[in-house]
Parts: sequence; C-alpha cells; structure tokens
Amino acid sequence: MKSAREVFLQFLQRQGMTMTPQRATIVEVFLHEEGHFSPEQLYMAVNKADPAIGQATVYRTLKLLTDSGLAATLDMGDGATLYEHGYGHAHHDHLICVRCGGKTEIVDHVIEERQERIAEKHGFELTRHSMLLYGVCPRCRGKRGGSG
Repeated sequence: MKSAREVFLQFLQRQGMTMTPQRATIVEVFLHEEGHFSPEQLYMAVNKADPAIGQATVYRTLKLLTDSGLAATLDMGDGATLYEHGYGHAHHDHLICVRCGGKTEIVDHVIEERQERIAEKHGFELTRHSMLLYGVCPRCRGKRGGSG
C-alpha cells in the first residue's frame, strides 16, 4: 500500500502540479489531524505550523486532498462540511445527531455487502461511497424542548 504522501504526490503529478512547500506543510498537518474537522480547524492547525500560509491556500489544498481521495467529506446536513482521512483508514459510515451535531462512526458488514450487490446489479463498479444517517441521539432525546 502506498503512503498517503505518495498518493498525493502522484495525484499532483497527474494534474500537472507540483508539491510546493506550502502544500507539503498542509498535507503534513492534515495527516496528523484525527477525527472530523472543519476547514477552519485545519487552517488554524496549519497556521500554528506556518503562519505565512493563507486560508485560501489551505482551502484549495483541502480540495486537492479530497479530489485525490486522501480526504473524505461529511455533510452535516446544516450546510457545514467536515473532513476526515479517506485513505489508509477502515471504511465506516456515520450517525449524525441533528440537534447537537454529534457523530457516531458505525461499521456494518451486512450493509456494506448489500451496497456492493446493489451497485453490481446496476452495473456499477464502486470506487467509494458514504452513508450518513441523520436523527436524534439518545442524549438529546432525553432533553426537553427543542426541535428536530
């Protein structure tokens, strides 16, 4: 299995781009972040590593990381998008609480097999997928008031 850095470098080369020092810093910071994070959180972490790197550069590189398959997106359902590692990590899906925004990672092999059979039935070769289930978590269901 190729390292994440190798995957990104090869992606850039296919796009006719190079690994600039700024991109290298952003990739390193991204690879050290764990869990789910916003573009703003990544920018703040990059800013600590190199304050000269601008927010636009971080956002453009995050798009490249997503296009290369190193970053995966998570639509929170409220217009916000979070990111997580998409390469070299076990596949999982998510339960998302519409009240508190809490995220629970789930793995269900039966669902995965069913998704693969559905794709095959329709002549698709899956390259990647995600499943997001929205609802209200047990903690928020115990709270009074609010909507959801």
